[in-house]
Amino acid sequence: MLLIPAIDLKDGHCVRLRQGEMDDATVFSEDPRAMARIWLDKGARRLHLVDLNGAFAGKPRNEAVIKAICEEVGNDIPVQLGGGIRDLDTIERYLDDGISYVIIGTAAVKNPGFLHDACSAFPGHIIVGLDAKDGKVAVDGWSKLTGHDVIDLAKKFEDYGVESVIYTDIGRDGMLSGVNIEATVKLAQALRIPVIASGGVTDLKDIDALCAVESEGIMGAITGRAIYEGTLDFEAAQARADELNGEAD
Repeated sequence: MLLIPAIDLKDGHCVRLRQGEMDDATVFSEDPRAMARIWLDKGARRLHLVDLNGAFAGKPRNEAVIKAICEEVGNDIPVQLGGGIRDLDTIERYLDDGISYVIIGTAAVKNPGFLHDACSAFPGHIIVGLDAKDGKVAVDGWSKLTGHDVIDLAKKFEDYGVESVIYTDIGRDGMLSGVNIEATVKLAQALRIPVIASGGVTDLKDIDALCAVESEGIMGAITGRAIYEGTLDFEAAQARADELNGEAD
């Protein structure tokens, strides 16, 4: 089970939002590059970056910081990035800067042809991010709930060739209310590609619960507010996950 620290970028700072509200942001670091180094030193095997300004603007807004983070971690661990990615040129630029996986969210739902083209042009580098509430997909920074069923869309995108799916329960993200295990497992069971859980990871009980269903196709979990506010010790959580899944040294 891969635990993936999240670095959400707003105005060049590392922040966390509550339920996607841009005006409800807590700044955790003025130096996201240094924060990336902290998680790398604590044993992170992948980083999750979100360009929040980009997600709301529909185009990249924190490129300099993102490039700096890639330079900081080098080739030590892969970095995945989402937020405001709407064209192939942007994807190519980010991959050239050192990003390993590009996450396409709103654009995948609104313009499936773009996702299809991205998977064809950059095979193995495209992750789709599906944010849902009560099984229905949300777009535009969670501000609009669509009528699309999350499982139906995920299966369609799987056929396009996406590398994995990040599933976020937007009712729980940033609320420290626990992971929606049932919905995450239901999605993973319907797919052949891996699912990364996101939203609600709070403490070691969530790690235990996720590890118990890893065999259903859940490869990892993104964690944000919990590791910044201290309800989850990242090093202890990754060690626990490794132990539960027989990966301890």
